[in-house]
Formats: sequence, structure tokens, C-alpha cells
Amino acid sequence: MNFKMQDKQNQLIERISDTHLIVGVDIAQQFHVARAVNFRGIVVGDPLTFVNNKEGFVKLQNWIEKLKRLKNLDSTIVGMEPTGHYWKNLSTWLIKQKIEVVTVNPHLVKRNKENRDNTQSKSDKKDALVIADMVKNGYYSFVRPSSESFEKIRVLISNRDVIVKRLVSSTNQIHRWVDIVFPELRQVFKDVTCKGAIATLRLFPTPNEIASFEPLDVMRGWKSIMQRQPGPKKAQLLINLAKTSIGTGQALDAYKFHLEQLLEEYDLAIKQLERVEQQVKEVLNKVPFASKLLMIKGISEISLAGILGEAGDLSGFSHGNSLLRHAGLHLAEASSGKWKGQIILSKRGRSRLRRFLYLATMSLVMNNPEFKAIHAYNVKVKKMKKMKSIMKLVGKLARIFVGIAKRNESYCANKLQETIPLAA
Repeated sequence: MNFKMQDKQNQLIERISDTHLIVGVDIAQQFHVARAVNFRGIVVGDPLTFVNNKEGFVKLQNWIEKLKRLKNLDSTIVGMEPTGHYWKNLSTWLIKQKIEVVTVNPHLVKRNKENRDNTQSKSDKKDALVIADMVKNGYYSFVRPSSESFEKIRVLISNRDVIVKRLVSSTNQIHRWVDIVFPELRQVFKDVTCKGAIATLRLFPTPNEIASFEPLDVMRGWKSIMQRQPGPKKAQLLINLAKTSIGTGQALDAYKFHLEQLLEEYDLAIKQLERVEQQVKEVLNKVPFASKLLMIKGISEISLAGILGEAGDLSGFSHGNSLLRHAGLHLAEASSGKWKGQIILSKRGRSRLRRFLYLATMSLVMNNPEFKAIHAYNVKVKKMKKMKSIMKLVGKLARIFVGIAKRNESYCANKLQETIPLAA
């Protein structure tokens, strides 16, 4: 459905006709609850509770067909909250049965709870009715089906985020371990997770062990697990610092065991991260317009995969601003009479998509000549705050991405350079 942004709400309402049965489903892990209304919001039939399995889905379908025959209706639209992952199986099954499925914003459901009975009460049956009312009033979004490639990217990027969190956690714990047992290690290696520092922790975990070695012994140990190892000066410095270390000398066996497990977790996270990123790059090659987007200097494969994993097929967006709304990067203002509030980002959208759009833009500002020039013009000539300039460039990046995907054309730096005097 093509529409201008200001006409979106009207067109969503106009799609609901007097022949529609509007069904709201409150999603849960084991049992779902459904309520139905007509296009005027009048409740149709009794509530239905059904199990989250195929038998329950068939029960819902039969219930819908019975209500349609009873009220002489011929169309159905089912609305639900995208609650965690519990809604996915039901929505997929309904779509296969040629039943239209839409989603409603959970935040709006919470805000609309008092519309029916003017109370703050909450129940599954009431939530399902609130969802049906919201769909009737046009407060819904379409479920955009994604192809195999985009679904793979989404799953892999989600998996990558979990691995990165584990890697950061194990890295932080290694830093803590060093601060307690051998804080002087930082005077030899600036980064505790560099190859030399990790090799030292594997071979000589405590200062007492290092202090008993000669420089040649330390270098021989490094050489056994490193292709390029530090020289004798660092080895001697390491031994001297170990002899005067202020690290704890108690429970060293327990600390060594703890470090061994931390390094195992660290190694596992590193290997898994390499594997998942390799998988992401392989799947990304199957996306038709991905190669054209990667031609933009400063766009990495991982940042592009993060955007595509959350947004899906960019060619399905009518405009770059639609992508910004999907990410929750559109503006929100609170004002009344003579009072005007601060304009802020709504952040009513996909947080992971916001993060990857922001990180991609920061990379462009640092590495892309055109984005770097626009940012400099915004800050130095137009006297914008740096963050405001960055957010304007996020919008420009969204428009470029959607334009390239829709028209399947290559990135043209000259077109962007022409807009530099206009400052984004």
C-alpha cells in the first residue's frame, strides 16, 4: 500500500470495512485469548481461550468462521502484540490459512487499557478486546514477510549479539582478575586482552611463577604459543614487576582455576564470534542489493547485516523516513498553547535497528569523505551540535539505503557532494 506519511492513519482505518470481523489475540507462552468485534467496535461472540499448538490454532480458525457465518461477515483481520517470540508461530500459521495478521504496539495497548471501562484493571480477556479496538481504529502495523536470506541474517545477528555480550562479560572478568592478582601486568601490556598478555596469563598466571623464571624461559614460553612474541626487554620488565607485585597472595589455587575457566569462556566466545560473522557474510552475498550498499566507503558487512536483519527487505519501504519510524528515530514533540516542549526522538521502534544505524553513521563520518564533509559543514558553518548533526546524517543514510534498494542503483558520491552546501 503506497501512501504519504500524513495519510497513513486514514488509509489504515479505511481498510476496515463493515464486512470485517476484527479479532484481537492476547499472546502468552501456553494459552492465548481471543476477542472479536465488528467495524463499529461492538463485541461479537464470547471470548476464546486456546492452546499454543496446532489444535489450538484450528480451534481459533473454527471460532472465527462460526462468528463470520453468524454475523454475515466475509473478511477477517487478526491483531496481536509482538510479545517476545510467542506470537511468531501463530502469525505464520494464520498467514498460511490466508488470514490477514497485523501487530499492535505493546506500549499503545498499555495506554489504551482504560478506554473500555475507565479502570486500570488488567486481564487477558480485556487485553484481547483492547487489541481488537486498536485494530478497528487503525493503530496497527502490517506483518512484513521476510525471505529466507533476511530471516537468516536476523537470526545470525541476534546470535552474534548474545556472543558479544558473553565476550564482553568474560573480558571484564579477566580485567578484574588482573587487577586483583597481578595489576602490574598493565605496565607491560597496555591491553590485557592482547595476544602477549593472554599468552602470559595462560603460561604464568601468578606473579610468583613469573618471578622464578629467567627472561629466556619467559620468551621460550611465549614462542611456544605465539608466532611473533615480545622481546627480552619486556620479559625482563615482566619478571622485575612480578617480584615487587602488590597482588594478592591468598587463595592462588582458586584464582588460577578461575582464570582457567575465564580463558576457556573467552576462547569459546572468540571462536563462535568468528564463525557467526563468517555465516553472516555468506548470507549477505545472497541479498541482491547488498553489494551496492557495501560500495559505500565506511559501511561494514556486520553493520549492514544488522540493519537488514531488523528492517528486512529495504525495497519494501516507501521512503527512508519509513525506515526511521520503524527504528523509532522519528521526532516527537510535546507542546500546548504558548508552551513548547523539547523535540526528542520517539524511540518507539526497534532498538537494535537504531543501534546499527547509529554505528553505521558514525563509521561513515570517520571514513566516508562525503559524510565527513557534511558533518563538518553542519558543525562548523551551521553551528549544529555534533549529536544533532549525526542524527540528521542517520536520516540521510536511511534515505540513501532505501533509494538504492528500491531502484537497484549504485551509490553515487557526486550526488551526495552536491548536497553538501545544503548541509544534509
